[in-house]
Amino acid sequence: MVERHQAYKCMVCGIVAEILDVGAGELVCCGQPMRLMTPRPAESDDEMHAVRVEPAASGVKVRVGADQGHPMQAKHFIQWIELLADGAQHRRFLAPGDDPEAFFAVTGENCVARGFCNLHGLLKG
Repeated sequence: MVERHQAYKCMVCGIVAEILDVGAGELVCCGQPMRLMTPRPAESDDEMHAVRVEPAASGVKVRVGADQGHPMQAKHFIQWIELLADGAQHRRFLAPGDDPEAFFAVTGENCVARGFCNLHGLLKG
């Protein structure tokens, strides 16, 4: 059973798909079932992949990585940052050279942030 906001990846071509509606089917790409991506467990020694949600003036700032931030190089970078706030979904796509952060002009009581590292997969904060 697929659930809303789950992310799946094709291990052949690398495409990532996110579920918008619940269903009983199986996601298939390139003739193979897609792999459900589960967020990496938070590890105390992996500050580079820590996802932080911080209140900011008129919204919320989401940052991936501690003081120096996550690397944003062509071979290793954060592809997108997403904020789920009170049932609404907000996403910013990033590219190498960008800062590993996003500002969302939203307020909410229940905020969950996710990021996607091109090498290490789904991150959650």
